[in-house]
Amino acid sequence: MFAPKPAAVREYTLIKVHPSLWHYAPKIIAGCVFIIAGMVVLVVSIAKQPQAWPIAFVLMGAGAIAIIAALIGQRRVTWTVTSDRIVFAQGLLAKSRREMELADIRSVEVAQRLGQRMRSLGDITIASAASADFAIRMFDVRDPNKVAETVRQARLKRLA
Repeated sequence: MFAPKPAAVREYTLIKVHPSLWHYAPKIIAGCVFIIAGMVVLVVSIAKQPQAWPIAFVLMGAGAIAIIAALIGQRRVTWTVTSDRIVFAQGLLAKSRREMELADIRSVEVAQRLGQRMRSLGDITIASAASADFAIRMFDVRDPNKVAETVRQARLKRLA
């Protein structure tokens, strides 16, 4: 009558994915340009215009902030494929989260533009059977075919 329930199967993480740093390359390049410009201004200010050194440090600081912002931006987006679901989480202090059950997956699509193929990157779109407009999009993922195959295998294992 009061038989114990069977132990629940624990959910485990199959793969955790972040966007590639290539997605943030413009910010990183801009930061490097600002740092180099600041160094040039600093060298010129030491030699010819001693009053220009604050501008040099402002440029180098702006460059450092741009690079740090790119690194933080890359870490604030996470896609986690578990044994039961796919979780899209975004944010550092305030988080938004979107989940899709593996059983609800209708299709897994991989798209690679030429520049992405040269860097072994791609975009993955996972559409839900539960809703026509519900999808999780992974952008600039390293080795997208491997990630898509992991999702497909997890879905098949979940449905079995």
